Amino acid sequence: MEPHRPNVKTAVPLSLESYHISEEYGFLLPDSLKELPDHYRPWMEIANKLPQLIDAHQLQAHVDKMPLLSCQFLKGHREQRLAHLVLSFLTMGYVWQEGEAQPAEIPGNWALVQATNAILQPNQEALLQALQRLRLSIQDITKTLGQMHDYVDPDIFYAGIRIFLSGWKDNPAMPAGLMYEGVSQEPLKYSGGSAAQSTVLHAFDEFLGIRHSKESGDFLYRMRDYMPPSHKAFIEDIHSAPSLRDYILSSGQDHLLTAYNQCVQALAELRSYHITMVTKYLITAAAKAKHGKPNHLPGPPQALKDRGTGGTAVMSFLKSVRDKTLESILHPRG
Repeated sequence: MEPHRPNVKTAVPLSLESYHISEEYGFLLPDSLKELPDHYRPWMEIANKLPQLIDAHQLQAHVDKMPLLSCQFLKGHREQRLAHLVLSFLTMGYVWQEGEAQPAEIPGNWALVQATNAILQPNQEALLQALQRLRLSIQDITKTLGQMHDYVDPDIFYAGIRIFLSGWKDNPAMPAGLMYEGVSQEPLKYSGGSAAQSTVLHAFDEFLGIRHSKESGDFLYRMRDYMPPSHKAFIEDIHSAPSLRDYILSSGQDHLLTAYNQCVQALAELRSYHITMVTKYLITAAAKAKHGKPNHLPGPPQALKDRGTGGTAVMSFLKSVRDKTLESILHPRG
């Protein structure tokens, strides 16, 4: 997705473990930590009461009293991941506790590896099996996304939850960014939570050789800075691996081309379903919100009413990445 990066192809087989990626759980940590060392108890005590503190408008007061703790006592990537999660939630809650009008200022998938290594060997049968598994994995993601209908009410998400996913970059409510006292002399700008920060989607794009428009590609590439460094490295190493598209076209094997196209089609269907979800949870919910909201909800963020929490013009962005995915369908040479 980054047009100016050197295209150096690597011949080193990939291994999930070196990127802190689980064969079973993907980019999620297996048996993830639920507690940090006792030194960080002040963080955890507040995090464990986060919904209640936000609801009572007391989170900012508790964070203001929180001691300044160094990260030097965090050992290994597992503790760092939990600390990152906790501090991210505390920051979002602190900034948006009083809503948009009063923002506060604050003081990686096994099938991809199998397929990449099959190209390096080369082993066409192993590649075919990996592509078939990859297609099923993408379809499983689409099915899992559908569970959101069962557990998340669109009106509650739009009016009560979405603001806490908002950032302070490309957000008209905080055009100057956010001042981090004791960290920077100037306000800093960070995007809110976005599906574009999902490592697995970037890995799919790099492996399948999908190239997006410059505007969408630049945004997606910037979102990699929000990933754990080992996951970002995984994506970059897939980018540096031999081209799957070139290998399939040069092989002349129709069954490989068909399996590749089925993966691309599955990814396009996932992105189409994402558009359906955004329509329900953002576009339709926004239209309903114009006619009033339940009294117990704080109200939707008006500054991002037609934009994603990452700051993009959401529908045009999603349709662009979906359409570019479909354009990647391969056709036999000759």
